Amino acid sequence: MNFFETIKLSFTTILANRLRSFLTILGIVIGVTSVILLISLVSGLKSYITSQIQGLGSNLIFVIPGRIGGARSPGGVQANRLTLQDATNLKNKLSGEAEVSAVVQRNSTLKYANKTDKGASVFGVQANYPKLISIKMLEGRFFSISEDSAGRKIAVIGISVQNTLFPGQSIKGKKIDIAGSKYEVIGLFDKRGSIFGIDQDNSVFIPLSSAQRQFGIDKLNTIYISTMKSEDVKTIQSKTENILKKKLSEDEFTVQTQEQTLSTISQITGVLTIALGGIAAISLIVGGIGIMNIMLVSVTERTREIGLRKALGARNIDIRNQFLIEALTLSCLGGVIGIILGFLLSIIAGNFITTTVPFWSVALSFGFSMIVGVIFGVAPAIRAARLDPIQALRYE
Repeated sequence: MNFFETIKLSFTTILANRLRSFLTILGIVIGVTSVILLISLVSGLKSYITSQIQGLGSNLIFVIPGRIGGARSPGGVQANRLTLQDATNLKNKLSGEAEVSAVVQRNSTLKYANKTDKGASVFGVQANYPKLISIKMLEGRFFSISEDSAGRKIAVIGISVQNTLFPGQSIKGKKIDIAGSKYEVIGLFDKRGSIFGIDQDNSVFIPLSSAQRQFGIDKLNTIYISTMKSEDVKTIQSKTENILKKKLSEDEFTVQTQEQTLSTISQITGVLTIALGGIAAISLIVGGIGIMNIMLVSVTERTREIGLRKALGARNIDIRNQFLIEALTLSCLGGVIGIILGFLLSIIAGNFITTTVPFWSVALSFGFSMIVGVIFGVAPAIRAARLDPIQALRYE
């Protein structure tokens, strides 16, 4: 029997038991679909975050409390010793070379009339903040240096805040309640999107001095530094570290560039990809076990057929190839269906979050499904090939 006849016979056998064949490949379908969908979600997340960070500019440097990879976590209470004086000191020492802006952040409830916005992010920033971070105004303006110094209770809000508190209305004349204090809304910034599921548009910017007095904050969450020239990033990073080391220990702060931030994100998403892909791949193994189980049952059911074929001259290799091709065909069908479903679900998910289906994830999942088919199809194929034709013909 030639190879093409073997393939034809394998397809005939599979189509003769459509329901059983479908149930057999279900594990493979779920496995391939899961691998593609999960990897597309992680890849899309990485792509989105990378584009957001790159959009901030290649000349941006972050100073955060705590040491990344150190004994204490960044932002921890014990590690956070960054103060406004540190930011002011950096601004003076780096004058003419970089722009420096301090930031504090708290989550708070916003109120307007009978509307409430729970869990909004309130950022206390300095007036030069928009120079470092790309913020476009849709309506109104950002506050000035004098307004920041005076600690005026004014606010610049995001679109999500507007839609929640006074949808479709102008910001003019609006005063919102932030943690029990009234703030006049003077500006509405353009849509910024979400990162890690956090809506950046559900945010309010108020003067740093007002935020520190309002929330009783004397420590900073972040100090942003934007170099005048992109090629000076490493130099300014080194200078910043040396300036801060005069007051703080190395474990009490981290100075990180855009490049280092992107590298950290790549490491995190890489681990997530491996972990989630590995979990999804378990379904493929389960599907392979299902294929082996059904193929063993098939060998038992077709014992007389195998005996008859051997009596008519079929060789062991012909019998083995037939069952092996059947297992491979089932895996291939499961892989193809899984790829189609994975793509469709990724497209659907893309309506809500960013998704990207890398080619390597398709090749990996399909290739792994084929390997599973071979591994779990070998045992039934060998068992079928080794049947004694006389005993097989007598089998009832």
